Amino acid sequence: MGFLDKLKSGLAKTKNTLVGQIDDLVKSFVKVDEDLLQELEELLICADVSVMCAEEIIERLRESIKDGRLKEKEEVMAALRAIVEDMIGEGEPLKLDTSPSVILVIGVNGAGKTTSIGKISNTLIQSGKKVVVAAADTFRAAAIDQIGVWCERSGAELIKQHEGADPAAVVYDAINYAKNKKADVLIVDTAGRLHNKKNLMDELAKINRVIDRELPGTSRENLLVLDATTGQNAILQAKEFKNSAEITGLVLNKLDGTAKGGIVISIKNELGIPVKFIGVGEKIDDMQPFSAMDFSKALFE
Repeated sequence: MGFLDKLKSGLAKTKNTLVGQIDDLVKSFVKVDEDLLQELEELLICADVSVMCAEEIIERLRESIKDGRLKEKEEVMAALRAIVEDMIGEGEPLKLDTSPSVILVIGVNGAGKTTSIGKISNTLIQSGKKVVVAAADTFRAAAIDQIGVWCERSGAELIKQHEGADPAAVVYDAINYAKNKKADVLIVDTAGRLHNKKNLMDELAKINRVIDRELPGTSRENLLVLDATTGQNAILQAKEFKNSAEITGLVLNKLDGTAKGGIVISIKNELGIPVKFIGVGEKIDDMQPFSAMDFSKALFE
């Protein structure tokens, strides 16, 4: 099964909730009018498109009606698809211009950070890159063992220390190893939660200082992993991390387990941060670089 087919299967719940109900709604109306738009807005919000985002979609549909571009109810779905595609924008590839480049992976515990690292490693290795992973989440019990399992599956090399070790020291060792082995990409796992937010952000800052000192001028990606099943809470998490870290891209996980796939639209529109990877399953090849075109096809076709 190709990834587009997996994406279609993974987005089935969202498609049924969003597109299916919108289609039924449109069919029940004689013409495109304000009543239709109001009910459409409610459906969008139920699919976890944020209120702000739903309002913008409806306003753009309203403008199309005023301009005479949207007259027949059969045209609503095509207009909606065009608006969604425009709001999401095209995906942005990872910027990995140096050897090694660094991908710092952050996110709360339970969002799927460890599995995402394994799947991203696999994608990079399949494209011919040599990948080293730093097990810098030394605070969570079994985190090092879990990342080790995913490195074995993907073929990435793992640099680790003991549980409770200084995460910045692990990153330092991993940088030196990546340099010596001429690795293409160093992926750094980080703690999802310490005993308070300040400690977590201080730890990330310490890791960043080590990277800046040991790899000046290296290409950097700071990827935030989010669990799509949490819906609007994922946006709140992203806003929190965005206030404390320079997020360059999002990894949206577990789209196959939710009817809230509309979160993809809201995240890009509200945060201005590109979705760089999406995951639709537990297998190692169930995560791929985000394509707005494929997302739209899976949702609307």
